[in-house]
Amino acid sequence: MSPVSSNASHGQSPLRTVQVLGGGNAGSSAHVRSLAAGLVARGVRVTVCAPAEADRAYGFSGVGADHVHVPRSSDPGSVAALRAACTDADLVHAHGLHASFRAVLALSGRRTPLVVTWHSRAEAEGARAHLLRMLERRVARTAAVVLGTTSDLVDRARRTGARDARLAAVTLPGLRRPPEGDETDRQRPKLRAELGAMGRPLLVAVGSLDRQRGYDVLLDAARAWCRLDPVPLLVIAGEGPLRPVLQRRIEDEELPVRLLGARDDVPHLLAAADLALLTSSWESRSVLAQEALHAGVPLVATAVGGVPDLVGDAAALVPYGDAVALADTVLRLLGDPERREELREKGTRQAASWPTEDETVTQVLSVYDELTQPRPL
Repeated sequence: MSPVSSNASHGQSPLRTVQVLGGGNAGSSAHVRSLAAGLVARGVRVTVCAPAEADRAYGFSGVGADHVHVPRSSDPGSVAALRAACTDADLVHAHGLHASFRAVLALSGRRTPLVVTWHSRAEAEGARAHLLRMLERRVARTAAVVLGTTSDLVDRARRTGARDARLAAVTLPGLRRPPEGDETDRQRPKLRAELGAMGRPLLVAVGSLDRQRGYDVLLDAARAWCRLDPVPLLVIAGEGPLRPVLQRRIEDEELPVRLLGARDDVPHLLAAADLALLTSSWESRSVLAQEALHAGVPLVATAVGGVPDLVGDAAALVPYGDAVALADTVLRLLGDPERREELREKGTRQAASWPTEDETVTQVLSVYDELTQPRPL
């Protein structure tokens, strides 16, 4: 049986928690919605503080949570709005660095326990990087517990001064699943024909066209695939600021690569693919990696951030920025159907080992109970 809040188990009024989001990226927003639904189902009162557009997009109110509009961090009134929303909270849980820092400011002078979850690593250069490190230290040293979605984020929190840093059990709610059975058999050849990948291997990468994704290295590696017969086709689903630069390289170097733009049929793309490629400089719990393993698609990924812990031995890992290693790994896998089948089987088993939404909520609630239970005199 899943635990209930300590207040409820002692016949007291229900535990009241406040979940704090900043702008709310897709991963953390989906996580908060799932967490809110699970906590409400266990008798916990939940208020989600986030911009109004986040509630419209993710429906926190629809799962039984109260929603309070708190503007983004750039709004000077955001801290005051958050402080008012946290007035009667038994515990505050903030998600992401900027939301966590605002929660620290809002709770200043109060004894309300603060839990923070770091879903990803804040990236910046120069003076902004120094500012982010200062924010990290303030948050880590103030929070009662820091939950990191990867082991390296937990280590980072500890180095930064966290009193208590733990690995978070986090699942990806609403994971886009591939089609199955007859639908796959119908869609696969049709989509491959539309993409121009009939009679040739299809490689799929998914993610915004920005520097973190390592697409420059991916294009370097694509040059090596040109010597194969037939030449593999690489398709990249996503949109972003680097599109003109990448498109120019593809045309100038005559690379076998297509930029597809933003797509809403990623599960179908993966179901049609021979390999999925993840070349980022850093990832927490990569959505593409999770979708690929669930779909039984062999994955080649950079050994960065939370990727090695996430995939275990169910993917071929390469160093970030090493185009030669990436190209060689892809070439070996394309020529080794037995190894690809082994990765498919391992991927399915690895995906089955990831935490469920219920396990995620159970872990978080156990932390809440630990911080809110009456202490012996």
